[in-house]
Order: sequence, then structure tokens, then C-alpha cells
Amino acid sequence: MSTPPDLSHYWMPFTDNRKFRRSPRLVASAHDEYFVTPDGREVFDGLSTLWCANAGHCRAPIVERIAKQAAQLDFVSSFSMGHPPAFELAARICALAPEGFEQAFFTNSGSEAVDTALKIALAYHRLRDEGHRCRLVGRERGYHGVNIAGLSVSGLPANRKAFTPVLLPHVDHLSHTQNLELRAFCRGQAAEGAELADELEQRIVARHDGSSIAAVIVEPVSGAGGVLVPPRGYLARLREICTRHGILLIFDEVICGFGRLGRPFAAQFFEVQPDLITFAKGVTSGAAPLGGVLVRREIHEAFMASDQPGVEFAHGYTWSGHPLACAAGHGALDLYAQEQLFERADASAPHFENAIHALRGEPNVIDCRNLGLIGAIELAPRPGAPGARATELAQRAWDDGVFVRPIGESLAFCPPLTSSAAQIDRMFDVVGQALRATA
Repeated sequence: MSTPPDLSHYWMPFTDNRKFRRSPRLVASAHDEYFVTPDGREVFDGLSTLWCANAGHCRAPIVERIAKQAAQLDFVSSFSMGHPPAFELAARICALAPEGFEQAFFTNSGSEAVDTALKIALAYHRLRDEGHRCRLVGRERGYHGVNIAGLSVSGLPANRKAFTPVLLPHVDHLSHTQNLELRAFCRGQAAEGAELADELEQRIVARHDGSSIAAVIVEPVSGAGGVLVPPRGYLARLREICTRHGILLIFDEVICGFGRLGRPFAAQFFEVQPDLITFAKGVTSGAAPLGGVLVRREIHEAFMASDQPGVEFAHGYTWSGHPLACAAGHGALDLYAQEQLFERADASAPHFENAIHALRGEPNVIDCRNLGLIGAIELAPRPGAPGARATELAQRAWDDGVFVRPIGESLAFCPPLTSSAAQIDRMFDVVGQALRATA
């Protein structure tokens, strides 16, 4: 084992740094569905690291694409220049997207993708002489990244509280769709609950007037809020209400995109057509930072038809469409196609569902929920110690060779699309043992 690194200089994101420095959790390498610790122990990656590594780790088609690109062209800006892999990747992503999405705007992360989508929505309305549409609507327990605009439409109080004075004005939030009294231990989508979407019209439109609202942004399945699955028909009803009032609907598919629900995008799984789709994470299987926004044809055409000379949309990032990130994206799309990983995920979903719901009845489990290859169990809170039970369980699972993520009182599961039935069973077996051990 190599000499441990000095942990004192790196301020880690979303981490209890003081606790980490006392008891670090280090990963030295990875392969397929596993991390490898510095002492050589393998740990199953039950969250695709951070909802990212859909094709697994260090896969040869991605590694080789990045290496070849690095030797050929390491970097060129996308500001009035370009390189073929960026245009080719945009075309491949659009070919996977729902009908009508023919343009992709590249960013470097999901947070940037969300801010970009919100800016596109606001600029689009202004182009159409509807600049009075300045209000944005998010949803409670929604997560849309950590930039100021995305944080403003997010609905996680712990992430927002330190920044409340500088969050965007003119933002409202829908209620979330979770209800343990009515829909605990639901397999997949609940049959009832579509009417929750009516809050958009009955409360928010009624309060602010629909003509003031630019966009509604929702995750088709909420991830960082604890894996919240929408009731059947809920997203379709949101679409109907948005259309009725001229409001753009944005699907934040940073987690759901690229096979998590057995389809390229969740919009196709739910058969609902949004106006903008954000993506990141799975587009490169986590191998390089890349995100973006898919734009419906009519919205893009409005920018191209503008009589304003010069730059149509004054927005972008230095590393938008970075050559190495695009190479990773091509490698990931190659893998998804060659190994039919979206289809494999669809075929694995029933087994995943049965395995997660087998935890019903284990100590302190008050809910199991799932859709596709994403799920969570919710735990009875420990009195006086919010979140402690989930954190302890996640640590025990890590010690026993499985990585899962605590989110408040929940444990989230999001294994690579390459995972076998045996690996899925072992993941939930380890968690079941941890539940019994901590009862």
C-alpha cells in the first residue's frame, strides 16, 4: 500500500471534512462495477458513484477514446471555433432523444445544464416579446444543482439555507409527490396521485397569473431528494397545464437520462414531451465532466430567426464541448449501443424491484420505492439524531463491501446498468444484514 496522502489541503464538496480526515474513505482504482481501496478491498458501487457510472468503471471503449483524443487534440474552445467530435456527439445524442429535439447545447455539469436551460427559457420568452414571463417554478425536495439559479428552483432546505438572501426572486415551488400514509411500499408508480399536478394551476397560476411564468422544472424521478417516483399520469398532467398557459416544461434528466429507466431519456419512458431536457452524468458514464441541454426544434428556431445580429445566445463555458469530454461521451454511447445496456436495464428492473421490496419488514424500514434501476428505502428516524440511522447503515454496508448513499432518512440505490442479478441481490443482502445489526 502506498503512503497515505496528506488530507489537510483538499476542501471536499458535500463532505463532513473533519470526520473524513479522522476516518478517510479512499478509493485507489476501479473496474467494472467495483471500487478498489488502497488496501486492495473491492467495494460494489451501488450508486454508480453519484448516479453517474451507468456503464461501469474504466471501460476500455471510453478509456481508449479519451487517450486517442488527448494525443490528437487536447483542447479547443467552442467560442466561434469547433472540432468534429463535438458536432458528432451532439448528433448522436439528438438521435437518441425524443422526436423534435435536434440541438444540444454543451456544458460541463448538471448544475450548469440547469442554469443554461433556465436562461434559454427566459431568453426565448423575451425573443417572443413575452419578457414579462420571468417567474420560475421548481418542486419541493427537487435537486437542480448548486449554482444560484438551480439552487433557487431546488427544494432542499439544507442546501438553500446559507444562501437564501441571494437566491433568485420570483420563484415558487410545487409540493413534492411523496406520501407515506397513502403510497408507502409502492412498486413503481402509484396508480393514484396524478391530481397533485393540479396545484400548478390551482395555486401557482392562480396566485401569480400564468402569463408571468416562464418555466416549470422537475426531475422525472427525484434523485437527491430521496428517490421520489411520480404517480402515474402526474407528469402528463403537468405537461397539459404548462401547454395551456404557455409555460415551458423542463425535465431535469441529469440522473434519469442514459438508461436509468431502460430508455435513453425518462421523457420516453413516461411518454411526455418536455420543451427542454438537461443531461449530464451518464452521458460519459462519469468518466469526464460533460453536461448539456436538449432543445426542442421550435425553441432553437426562434433564436435562429431573430433579427438581432451576431451572437444569438450570449451564454457558454470555456470548456463547453471539451474534446476529451466529447471523446468520453462517444465511448459511453458506443458501450450503451454495443452491450444494449438500456435494454439490459429494462430487463433487470423487475429483479431490482423484487430485491428492494424484500427489505420490507426489516427493522426500521418504513418504505421501499423504485422505478427502473433506481430506488430507495426510507427508515424510521432515530429520536434526537436525524439522518444518523441511514449514515450508520451506509458505513456498515461500505465495511461489508457495498457502497450506497444516505440521503436524510433514506438509503439510495442506483447500480450500474451492467450489474448482474447476483450483484443486485448481494447489495440488498448486505443492507438487510446491516439493518438487522443496527436494530
